[in-house]
Amino acid sequence: MKTSEQTAVKATYFSIVGNTCLAIIKGIAGVFGNSYALIADAIESTTDIFSSCLVLFGIKYSNRPADANHPYGHGRVEPLITFLVVGFLITSASIIAYESVINIRTPHELPKPWTLIVLGAIIIWKEFSFRLVMKRGIQTNSSSLKADAWHHRSDAITSVAAFIGISIALFLGKGYESADDWAALFASAFILYNSYLIFRPALGEIMDEHLYEDLEAEIRKIAVSVDGVIDTEKCFIRKSGMKFHVDLHAVVDGTISVKEGHDISHLLKDTLRENIVDLGHVLIHIEPN
Repeated sequence: MKTSEQTAVKATYFSIVGNTCLAIIKGIAGVFGNSYALIADAIESTTDIFSSCLVLFGIKYSNRPADANHPYGHGRVEPLITFLVVGFLITSASIIAYESVINIRTPHELPKPWTLIVLGAIIIWKEFSFRLVMKRGIQTNSSSLKADAWHHRSDAITSVAAFIGISIALFLGKGYESADDWAALFASAFILYNSYLIFRPALGEIMDEHLYEDLEAEIRKIAVSVDGVIDTEKCFIRKSGMKFHVDLHAVVDGTISVKEGHDISHLLKDTLRENIVDLGHVLIHIEPN
């Protein structure tokens, strides 16, 4: 298993274990603490467990080596998994919103004060989880791992909403019991917004949008440092899984032989791969000057 894959897999296991523990804690605290916002949080954490399992599958599958049917590898499964993760988010947001509306219209007891302590600890943990998993997602160029990180951030925000709602209900007392449920409703809207933030980059990846200007600049800089390369023309980059596939047009002296041009092409390809470890397939097209 490659280092980047190991890093991504470890981060995903961290998410699965953390979400499992939090789903149990939130569910118990929500039931015994009379807080639907906490129960809504537990529902989201439960969906997070399944989505993290999908991410784990996607990471392992996307790193399978290329074969006859998949000459560019299996990396495209990652944005597809991200779409499924977004589906889980939208489903959980819809369930939370539906139940919130029902609870707003149904009289119930005030939440217990100790639920605020539980929420405070959850908020700190989920924000820490977001930063850790997002860091690993950036390190490994994994879109599905970044989506998993946003699950943690959305969980932290829903917990903040629950904290505010319960605080209002406890501070203002009788007649404001539904503040907790309004907080859960707000949280569902935020989850839907985050779903779009996760979906959009994955859509761009699967549609081969040009989103990698910094990487392009680095490729061009390295290319012109190679002996025999005068300049570069077209440079197309597309992401697949944790790798970037590159099509580069290199300008060389038009009077050299075909073999010399071929040798420059291989030298350029090898140099790029040595300096940029995240490159997958590199196709060099020689342009005569």
